[in-house]
Amino acid sequence: MADTVHYQDAPQLLKNFLFYLLTIKGRSRRTVDAYYRDLSLMLRFLVLYKSGRQIDSDELHRMDITGLDEAFFRSITLMDLYEYMNYVTSDRSNQSATRARKISSMRGFFNYLSAKMGILDENPAAGLEAPSIRKSLPKYLTLEQALELLGAVDGDYKERDYCILTLFLNCGMRLSELVGINLNDYKPSDHSLRLLGKGNKERIIYLNEACETAINQYLPIRAKSNIKTAHRQAMFISKNGTRLSARRVEEIVTAYLEKSGLSGLGFSTHKLRHTAATLMYQHGGVDIRVLKEVLGHTNIATTEIYTHVSNAQVEKAMSSSPLAKIKPKNK
Repeated sequence: MADTVHYQDAPQLLKNFLFYLLTIKGRSRRTVDAYYRDLSLMLRFLVLYKSGRQIDSDELHRMDITGLDEAFFRSITLMDLYEYMNYVTSDRSNQSATRARKISSMRGFFNYLSAKMGILDENPAAGLEAPSIRKSLPKYLTLEQALELLGAVDGDYKERDYCILTLFLNCGMRLSELVGINLNDYKPSDHSLRLLGKGNKERIIYLNEACETAINQYLPIRAKSNIKTAHRQAMFISKNGTRLSARRVEEIVTAYLEKSGLSGLGFSTHKLRHTAATLMYQHGGVDIRVLKEVLGHTNIATTEIYTHVSNAQVEKAMSSSPLAKIKPKNK
């Protein structure tokens, strides 16, 4: 299990589960790392809690859990998991979204041990209720702000940076999808681009004129770069000749947000994805089902957050009422 070499401080059953997520379920490394952190913390807590010892934060993170055997996992009850959730709520101040993620991790892990491996008779996490998460409208740039952001691009890497922002704002791709683009993913003959999304799922998006123009202006500049052999297929190249990292892209976006006067307003790289989706829905009249495919969502319920309406649309709707101009009669 070479793919789980950096999970060596985890017990074997947890390593098996992480390997299952990576290879069978096709989860991304980032997702599996999150499962690893959540479940390792849970197991360390349970070792202390079930031994009757006081929960000490320093000891919790130093604890060796590699030797946990099947008997320990069989001893875990729903009440133990309630105690753990109480701990992360009261002592670690985990908010509802974080707690919901931890519960999802536990459900998946214990379902694997029970339904898949037959090690447990039942899933002790099945009865855990996820906290309700307050749904808020996605934050996004207005059309005018998006234009200001694009207009701020300058410098030695302006063609590359402009192309990055243009793809974000027009296609609504994820950060991981953008940095993973290879040259052969772009098919100018049919104006398409292949993306590798969550769970290693491929999808094809079709590029508009702005995106193709930006790509075609960047590629001749890229060709002049001193690209390292292992990175020659990467679309976006750093000044060091390597594939542009996700962290570096975030720094680039942050710098242009600041330059365009949009810093401090809660915008980020991921908010550019929200911007693209919102602009397509509000200004382009894109059907929600089509938008789902563009964004690579598995469930249309995820896409429905973009069906919110702007203040301008609400104002226009109110003004459209046939009674909007009725005034009281003078007596």
